[in-house]
Amino acid sequence: MASTVDFRTHVDQSCRYSEEFINIYYDCMDKKRRNLTRLYLDKATLVWNGNAFSGQDALANFFESLPSSEFQVHTLDCQPVHEQATQGQTTLLVVTAGTVKFDGNKQRYFNQNFLLTYGKLQVTVFASKIGQTE
Repeated sequence: MASTVDFRTHVDQSCRYSEEFINIYYDCMDKKRRNLTRLYLDKATLVWNGNAFSGQDALANFFESLPSSEFQVHTLDCQPVHEQATQGQTTLLVVTAGTVKFDGNKQRYFNQNFLLTYGKLQVTVFASKIGQTE
């Protein structure tokens, strides 16, 4: 029974951390893009509509090239990833969906997937993907 309680506690904590991360991430995306790369590991890869950007410089250049945005997250799902699949690294799969309006464009639906891993002091993203549909 103790393992069930421990697992529930782990899932509850994971959900809280995911919500905090998502609030920070999309706030940065909309208002503080220059800080966004701090949430990514040095060798992170972002895939945006099939286009890959790897490393801090490529990510920074990509984020700066985007028009201003207004993201609204409508759904959030979080799943702890079993440590056997991540070589003992505590990892969360976070899936978001909602709407985004980029300056000069109409509002669109989006979905984004994150794999979060715990660093010494903060949660960092090591991979994410975003797609847009009308």
